[in-house]
Amino acid sequence: MCRLFGIIGAEPIEAKAWLVDGDRSLLALSRVSEEQEQDDGWGIAWYDSARIPRLEKGDRGAFRPTERERFLAAAERARGHLTVAHLRKASNPMHLPKERLWGPENSQPFTTGSDLFAHNGMIPFPRETRARLGKWEARIKGVNDSEVLFLLFAHHVEELGDPLEAYRQSVRDLVGVWEDRGRPEEGPYSGLNVVYSRGPNDLWAFCHWRGEHGAAFRDPDRPYYRLAYRADSKRVLVGSEPVDGAGDWRSLENGEFLHAQSEHGLVAMRTGALELPELSFPAARRAAPT
Repeated sequence: MCRLFGIIGAEPIEAKAWLVDGDRSLLALSRVSEEQEQDDGWGIAWYDSARIPRLEKGDRGAFRPTERERFLAAAERARGHLTVAHLRKASNPMHLPKERLWGPENSQPFTTGSDLFAHNGMIPFPRETRARLGKWEARIKGVNDSEVLFLLFAHHVEELGDPLEAYRQSVRDLVGVWEDRGRPEEGPYSGLNVVYSRGPNDLWAFCHWRGEHGAAFRDPDRPYYRLAYRADSKRVLVGSEPVDGAGDWRSLENGEFLHAQSEHGLVAMRTGALELPELSFPAARRAAPT
């Protein structure tokens, strides 16, 4: 089960405090317990002073001795107006050998140009969804169903110009693929939690899931897919769960989005309803990890 993190600031911010420091940091979440290991990859992306995305990825869990030093080094360099990070526990809807799931091409965040995208959840029909990517299908590099979702979303961002509308259309497409297959029991998706950026001054988070999936790693009363955010006039943080011990974290609930923009030395933020179409799904089974 993957973990997400994003931060945007009015001024450049060192993300290391939330990526590494403390027992709620992203590094700490990479191995809360043996059952909750995020052992299939990691990634940290940030925009440098020239507004160019910098990206570091690992093949396996950030907690592993072979990966930890690279994760720490990347976290040390992650300084800018915006950082997005991801821990991966791979889903496998195509039933591939486990070793096929590892590699930097399958780790997140994904990027094309200046965009950054990280996903937690699973789409069960990535092969069938590829037909809806248009020219973006040629950009597929790995075997991660989240990459297919990213390119579907990127296709609609390019087409519609609005990330919120692009997200809504991506959901409609996933439902369409599911309906074309006769509405099988697993449904069109498990979770569609996304952290996305088009540049160093623009951060989006989308929270949407189906069914019951257990609890967050650190808070047993918190649903696994419910996103958390903390905001003031100078910065906004968003994560799969709070990544520090501060008490002012709020929740982004199922069916909600967050959009934060930095300009003129301040960060403005809004939240709202995704307003997805009312669709009748079978009860979701507990998802395979992703």
